[in-house]
Amino acid sequence: MRAEINFINEKVKFRLTGRKQLKQWIRATIEMEKQALGTICYIFCSDQYLLEINKNYLNHNYYTDILTFDYSESLTKNKEKRICGDMYISIDRIKENAASRSIPFETELKRVMIHGVLHLIGYKDKKLLDKKEMRRKENLYLESL
Repeated sequence: MRAEINFINEKVKFRLTGRKQLKQWIRATIEMEKQALGTICYIFCSDQYLLEINKNYLNHNYYTDILTFDYSESLTKNKEKRICGDMYISIDRIKENAASRSIPFETELKRVMIHGVLHLIGYKDKKLLDKKEMRRKENLYLESL
């Protein structure tokens, strides 16, 4: 399996800048978490596109900023995983969240991108303590960028 990070646009006008730096940052995050990179795809899309995926695959009828589909594989040595998955990110939602939090679009986008990676690594965010740990990790890796 190849180790690669892909960026795809799906029915949205969006240009991701700094791709090489982002790939290095994502790789470094995975290595810091003592995991191995497999294939990760970021699919940038609209609210409507992501809503349809949310309805069809998760039976959720609401907007979200990211949906992460985990295809990771366990490796036999050192309980390491090969991190693989698809992450659908709504550019509409990122814009709205950035505006409501008064932060730059790029900062919110990077937070959501690393949030998806952390899910692939195994972090959860349904319970309060899990959310706090997820946010702590997001901030840690955002500071390393």
